[in-house]
Amino acid sequence: MSDVKVILTDEVRGLGNRGEVVSVAAGSARNFLLPKELAYPATPGNMKRLEQERKRYDVAQAKEKDQASTVAKAFDGLTVTVRKKAGEQGALYGSVTSADLAEALDAKGIKIDRRRIELEEPIKRLGSHVVHVRLHREVITTLNVEVVAA
Repeated sequence: MSDVKVILTDEVRGLGNRGEVVSVAAGSARNFLLPKELAYPATPGNMKRLEQERKRYDVAQAKEKDQASTVAKAFDGLTVTVRKKAGEQGALYGSVTSADLAEALDAKGIKIDRRRIELEEPIKRLGSHVVHVRLHREVITTLNVEVVAA
């Protein structure tokens, strides 16, 4: 199998960040990255275009990082309470997912995409939990989650 060089148009987990030139399997590029417009071929013309876009992108990234830092300050000391049905031993019927946490944050006036909330595994027990929220690739904050019986 041959590898193909592509330029990423967005952050792709496990592969790289926007604007990076990476080498991927031809099938991955053809079947996933190119159709979803997550990358474009690394031709000489596209490389030139990348250099022009990189300047604008750097300015936009700095602005996004500042906004993420501002939002991260709102998380300081913030605790979100989620009510779920639980059994006698504190085990939940079901689990607390990132969508539940995004909804609870929305109720507190903080809009966060559920994909930014990083749960290693769904929360399945009552009690206090700490969850990481990736607001920007360089700004990661923690969220205290209190799961109580409904």
